[in-house]
Amino acid sequence: MKLPRVSARLVKIIWIINLGLVIVLGLAAGSLGLSHASSQPVFAHAPEQTPTPLVYWTPDLFSLPSVTPASNDFSEEINPSGPYGPYKIGASFSGRPIDVYRFGTGKRERLIVAGIHGGNEWNTVVLAYQLIDYISENPDIVPADKTLYILPLLNPDGAARAHDRTGRVNDRGVDLNRNWPYRWAAEWDREGCWNYLPTSAGEYAASEPETQALMAFIEKHNFDALISYHSAALGIFAGGVPTLPKSDRLARALEKVSPYSYPPMDTGCNYTGNLTDWASSVHGIAAVDIELRNHRDTDFEENVRVLKTFLNWEP
Repeated sequence: MKLPRVSARLVKIIWIINLGLVIVLGLAAGSLGLSHASSQPVFAHAPEQTPTPLVYWTPDLFSLPSVTPASNDFSEEINPSGPYGPYKIGASFSGRPIDVYRFGTGKRERLIVAGIHGGNEWNTVVLAYQLIDYISENPDIVPADKTLYILPLLNPDGAARAHDRTGRVNDRGVDLNRNWPYRWAAEWDREGCWNYLPTSAGEYAASEPETQALMAFIEKHNFDALISYHSAALGIFAGGVPTLPKSDRLARALEKVSPYSYPPMDTGCNYTGNLTDWASSVHGIAAVDIELRNHRDTDFEENVRVLKTFLNWEP
């Protein structure tokens, strides 16, 4: 049906009015929204922070850190922290100090060494410090004719790295108890003994600053007996190849007052280039390797008996 002209014009007017109202209402709503927004607090968007990952370093013995070796030109200077030491006698490959403690003033000198292997032989280091504390509190146990030196940690690099088998070597990957210049071998039969851990005896005998420091210290003094503490073969090994008779007698005396057997059980290991064989065969020192019972305990009470016997033993 055709609408009258007036009615069509009226519809158009109504649509125009409605459109105008829509526009006016829209503008009003926008203005109110802006006003409301401006009255609200503005929150800045905080950037997301990337968390710092925890890194656990497992040393790769084939690619140990490259470090400039520290000089071993040290005099024995006492640290004022205590009357018995420490005296600095050298430094590790990475520059950590190697210290000794001294007790007594007698002419006959004796030496105890621990921590030649850091790592899982850490309990030998703890034992050495326990003995240092014990003697500090009981200085009279050192006979008047003796001077006792204790070196609690020969391998500070390995001890700093880990308390497991990866800490056995120094920061150049060298087993310090295979680096001594007596029966030294670049390679040895590892079957049954550390065949799961890559180690080196060093580029040559006495190549390591730790070995050199202790060698120089021993050669400067006149030691007649020496104990090297290890763990955990549960036995006493007498120094020298062939065994030095004095080392054999010292081992038998210590076996009587300790839980450590002598002769020890056969471990199947070939102990080339070690400290006690060098001390006995090269310098005639009565030397023994004492192996603690495990990698956890220090056997302190038993080793106080060992200490007293060692100090009073006559070659």
